[in-house]
Amino acid sequence: MGVIVAVCTSPDKGMRKKNVGSGKLVVNYGLEGDAHGGSWHRQVSLLAMESIEKMRSKGIDVGPGDFAENLTTEGIDLPALPVGTKLKIGPEAVGEVTQIGKECHHGCAIRKLAGDCIMPREGIFIKVLQEGPVKVGDKIEIISEGENQ
Repeated sequence: MGVIVAVCTSPDKGMRKKNVGSGKLVVNYGLEGDAHGGSWHRQVSLLAMESIEKMRSKGIDVGPGDFAENLTTEGIDLPALPVGTKLKIGPEAVGEVTQIGKECHHGCAIRKLAGDCIMPREGIFIKVLQEGPVKVGDKIEIISEGENQ
């Protein structure tokens, strides 16, 4: 089991996100008010605080939202979760892991600002199956494991 340490949104794609503290996960969309929301397989992005700490240990001044993730977590090994894993997020929301990592696009603002981008290696993406509120301090837990691919 893990915990949500930041809930982040941005008005445009390809930029750092701001920790807004709370939000609503919406079925077939993602995090309400975020530029990445929509009817696709990468509705919500998650990155572990442990991954951000790896970058900090290299002397890079980064924090939650700097890698354009929607939810920053702690205490759960996100990149080890198989596609299809279902996660309970907060008191009501449920998401399903749809992708581990991603290809970083050329000219990525995050890579330019931070010198590296860990989202392609350690970020995960989910689609929202059941909506609900999410806020800093909420639990995130595995409710069923997906298939290893």
